[in-house]
Amino acid sequence: MTTTPPTLTGGCQCGAVRYRLLKPPHKVSVCFCRMCQKAVGNYFGAFASSRIENVVWTRGTPSVFRSSEVAERGFCRECGTPLSFSYPAAGTLALAVGSLDDATAFSPTHAYGVEGRAPWFDALCRLEGTRTEDDIPADELPGYRSRQHPDHD
Repeated sequence: MTTTPPTLTGGCQCGAVRYRLLKPPHKVSVCFCRMCQKAVGNYFGAFASSRIENVVWTRGTPSVFRSSEVAERGFCRECGTPLSFSYPAAGTLALAVGSLDDATAFSPTHAYGVEGRAPWFDALCRLEGTRTEDDIPADELPGYRSRQHPDHD
């Protein structure tokens, strides 16, 4: 049985910035530090790390914010999607996992900044849940059609 390798492409919500990875990421991690929380607007950032030369921007380029003296973060200027985290001097570029076209292709193997992890975080996956369409009346579903760029070119 052969399996299809994951698609190594991604981009922002609006499609203004797209990229391709030439090789699979060498590490996938999450970071709970306060800087990552602020950068992605969530409880943690999830990143697929690569060498800078293994990332090809195929449409547009991200805008960059220097979040510290040694790090910078890439994002789409048009829609605000967080796209990357980088230590440029180290030659690495970590892409935001959620920006990958197949965000489930690579599972994290390490957590950083665990001092910022909320004490209740482990309980999140045990919360009762509903599917998106279960919470929207059927006649209103057409209004929820996504305007996001599709997860492919």
